[in-house]
Amino acid sequence: MALDDLPGWLPVWCAGQLGAEPVGVRFELRSMSAVFGLRLADGRDVVVKAREDDGRAASCVAAQTWLADKGFPCPRPLTAPVGVGVLAVHAEEFRPGGEPLPGDSPDVAVAYAEVFAGLMSGLAGSAVPPPLPNPRWSRWDHRDSGVWPSIGSLDELDQRAVPAYVVDTARRVRERLLAADLPCVLGHADFEAQNLCWHGTEVWAVHDWDSLAWQPEAALVGAAGGAFPKTGPATLPPIESSAAFLAAYQDHRGRRFSEEEQEVAWAASLWTAAHDVRWEALHGKAPNADDALRTQAAERLRRANA
Repeated sequence: MALDDLPGWLPVWCAGQLGAEPVGVRFELRSMSAVFGLRLADGRDVVVKAREDDGRAASCVAAQTWLADKGFPCPRPLTAPVGVGVLAVHAEEFRPGGEPLPGDSPDVAVAYAEVFAGLMSGLAGSAVPPPLPNPRWSRWDHRDSGVWPSIGSLDELDQRAVPAYVVDTARRVRERLLAADLPCVLGHADFEAQNLCWHGTEVWAVHDWDSLAWQPEAALVGAAGGAFPKTGPATLPPIESSAAFLAAYQDHRGRRFSEEEQEVAWAASLWTAAHDVRWEALHGKAPNADDALRTQAAERLRRANA
């Protein structure tokens, strides 16, 4: 990407918030947000993130700053979120290097669980306001009618494309999660392989801090244990790997989950996968007959008492 292709507001924003305009573009990524890796005129490399302002950005950046100050391996924010039209924009340090840690074996699950435990321990002491509403793929706690949260771009598509077992799984998961009486805490709701970089078995950087959620700890842990190996399409790790993740997390936190928390964790391990399979089906990417959700749903639902 050339400098001339940057959004018109970005050089002015950098000059005002960072004290220097960009003179080079290291990378650009676009998904739910736009992410620009920039070289500034004063020689610094920074990352600028912009996404539609849904009221969550201030809390998410504050939590990321809190963790960075405590030494957790995440990019340190350089600015608070600043409104630019409908966007919330902030800058953070450029933290290059590291590689994804591939695989979904129990040993790999334990490595991810150790990082998640450290993340949750670090957030436990913060006083950040809840970043609500929760991200759409983890928003089982919505108050909309029906099973799924209301998302216009999905709701307008032909819902008949979604396999019945996906809808039934999501319904049973949501009923179990809503029936729980557990306090909410702050946690990372997009804890996937594509958002972590490693040096061997040592984590180097955890990214995507605009995906924090305010939900019961067990639900956040269960969701992470069901999503940690994801790098693309909807998937689930083997059940024994999710079990290893759950056990290792409790070991590192020094607290055993109650029976209800265990059930909530297993229920939450299915919600993101169901959301992702629905998204793929609605966009013409129907899951295979032997996809992981279809294969594992019954056992995970049994463990969830759902």
